Amino acid sequence: MESEYKELPRAKIVDTVFANLEKRSDLGIGQFRAMLKQLTEWDYFDPYYFKNLNKLDEDEAKRNIIHLKQLQEIRDYKIKQERQRQDELERKRKDINVNIVELKDTFINLFSGKDKDGKEINSQRRGYLFEEFLRKLFTNAGIEVTEPFKIVGEQIDGSFKYDGEHYIFEAKWHDSWSASNSLYQFAAKVQGKMHGRGVFISINGFSPGSVHALTTGKAIQTILVDGGDLVPITEGMYTLKEMLDNKIKAAQTMGRIYVDAISLSEKIN
Repeated sequence: MESEYKELPRAKIVDTVFANLEKRSDLGIGQFRAMLKQLTEWDYFDPYYFKNLNKLDEDEAKRNIIHLKQLQEIRDYKIKQERQRQDELERKRKDINVNIVELKDTFINLFSGKDKDGKEINSQRRGYLFEEFLRKLFTNAGIEVTEPFKIVGEQIDGSFKYDGEHYIFEAKWHDSWSASNSLYQFAAKVQGKMHGRGVFISINGFSPGSVHALTTGKAIQTILVDGGDLVPITEGMYTLKEMLDNKIKAAQTMGRIYVDAISLSEKIN
């Protein structure tokens, strides 16, 4: 191995060492960390190079070491934050302590106009419990989801992060199709966000006219979900992630925003 470096200048030796480490299955992370530790703890500056030859500046070298240490601290802090965020998400998921069977029972009760204890509820209460059911469904699937929040002039039912993208969502439990104006208003909320993406969930679906109007001549930023997409999840026929994957695939590859989650066929014609 030494013969590989024998005739190389120092800069080329460094490049070759790093290139060889990156080829390893572990990307040489242990060796990189060891080198980084030695560099950030470096405190010997050979007088021959720094004073006698005056080729190197000791003050500049010390500043570079301090800067390197700061970069390492920033990176380590970000890794720690991400780990804490993941741990908190997992803790919340466990704290909710709701399995898919319990979610199924909750969902069926909502269709009957009752809460989890079997008590009759009004439409406003059912809408609130529907949003709560959805957040538990997302968390149960390991998808990061937020509580409702307000921004200037807008009420957002919640947001979630999926496959590296952030989505806002709106949930409606109406006794009939969601009105076109509700869908248009939500689409406007989505369009007002940077690279906006949205999911509109209407338990009883959407009118053909509103869906066509939302897609004709416009950029597609919203996908549509109804109760028929959610029931199979609670029945264990497919997962929430599989449903989202298929819905997103249909929107991105076929321009369809309201499809059957299995066949990807349009739900309206």
